Amino acid sequence: MSILVCGSLAYDTLLTFEDRFDQHILADQLHKISTTFRVPTMRREFGGCSGNIAYNLALLGERPLVMGTVGEDFDPYREHLARLGVADRHIRTVPGQYTAQCFIISDSGGNQLMAFHPGSMEHATANHLSEVEGPVELAIVAPSGYLGCLQHCRELAEAGIPFVFDPGQELPLFSRTELRTLVEMASYITLNDYETELMRERAGLTLDDMRRQVRALIITRGAEGAEIHVGDTSLHIPAVPLDGPALDPSGCGDAFRAGLLYGIRHGLDWLLTGRLANLLGAIKVVSRGAQNHAFDWAGLKERYQAAYNEAWPD
Repeated sequence: MSILVCGSLAYDTLLTFEDRFDQHILADQLHKISTTFRVPTMRREFGGCSGNIAYNLALLGERPLVMGTVGEDFDPYREHLARLGVADRHIRTVPGQYTAQCFIISDSGGNQLMAFHPGSMEHATANHLSEVEGPVELAIVAPSGYLGCLQHCRELAEAGIPFVFDPGQELPLFSRTELRTLVEMASYITLNDYETELMRERAGLTLDDMRRQVRALIITRGAEGAEIHVGDTSLHIPAVPLDGPALDPSGCGDAFRAGLLYGIRHGLDWLLTGRLANLLGAIKVVSRGAQNHAFDWAGLKERYQAAYNEAWPD
């Protein structure tokens, strides 16, 4: 039995500008802007929601199935996944396309300019649940293109496979009716605090509306930890103290979701599941890039004991 991870696979190109953007842009000339930022440092990272989630699941000892669409430039990423033991048989290469890519320029003040090229992600509907080999026990539908997300949620619901609906940054793309339908189909919903308010505005669904329709509603709140709403019960899961400075938030939410999926699949109670998810997010945030951190179960148990003053149950 496998965990199916539907979502984006992408390259993140991170560039650093050693001054501030506002020192090089004339505010009254924005209508005809033409400027260059010298970026002496550059990193290219593996990213995308499904890739990040699968990375953390692999570190937990799982062998998830990843479903996504990629371009002809995907070979380095494919080799990276193979080293982790993540199967690529449901990762479809789209001829003539690039893998989705995000280019991010950060200045010395923490401001960012981004350009996102969806590339092969626009073809996510080419993948179907009917093509997945072997039984799927649990799935997550993370951002993977508007139409692909709709299709994969519908196919999972029709097959009776429980899944986590994780709309992320694609939430504004859905209509009110679509969001209400997706919530009805989902077994679990995970949102951050901003997305929770956006769901209220766009779908007209309050927290109580959503929690009544799913097995669990999980809301992440950054440094304030997380909330898990199950029926009439609400749990607040405190954040885990960091063991170093917070260097990069990219991929923290995906690490959290890997812990969530692990807990659901293995039948852990919600308190334990939430604590594990928070722990993975805390480990990720002190590392640059979404897939450069590392952990094993021995280290996780030590961190868990230190953070929550309880031993991890064996």
